[in-house]
Order: sequence, then structure tokens, then C-alpha cells
Amino acid sequence: MKIDQIGGINPLNNVQNTKRAQNAGNVKGSPDSISVSAEAREMAEAYYLKGIADETPDVRTDLIAQIKEKIKDANYLNPQTISATAERIMQAYGI
Repeated sequence: MKIDQIGGINPLNNVQNTKRAQNAGNVKGSPDSISVSAEAREMAEAYYLKGIADETPDVRTDLIAQIKEKIKDANYLNPQTISATAERIMQAYGI
């Protein structure tokens, strides 16, 4: 025979369940929100861009190999090609 239960009903469970039901009604339904400062957004963007810059190679070896092959050809180095290259270099420097 169990002393803590009377007639198959545990009185401790009834008290605990009543308290849980009362506390559940006290919870407010307001949504959570966060606020991110402008400085934090800028730092996140800088971190993202740094990751992209770290993954991008500084030298495009495929283009360098193509240009080296073209320069080896004697017909490629003509006055028109040299003039066009000089124009592009001057435009890049704003001259």
C-alpha cells in the first residue's frame, strides 16, 4: 500500500498542474526583435568582402599565358597593336 497516493490520485500532481496552467496565462505574446547598429552592418559587409577578396586570385594566370603566346608570334607585335595597347594604358591612368 502506498501512503502518498489517495484512491489512485496523486495530490502533488494536481497542485503542480494547476501552477503550470496559471503561469502559462501570464506569458505575453509580443514578438521578439533585435536591433543591429549601422557600424555592425558595415563590419559585416567588410568581413564578407574580405572573404571574397581572399578567395579571388591576384593574378589571372590564364590571361597571362594567352598574352605570352600572342607575344611570341611575330605578326602580333605590329604598330596597330602597340598603339592600341598604349592607348589603353593611357586611359587606365587617365592621361
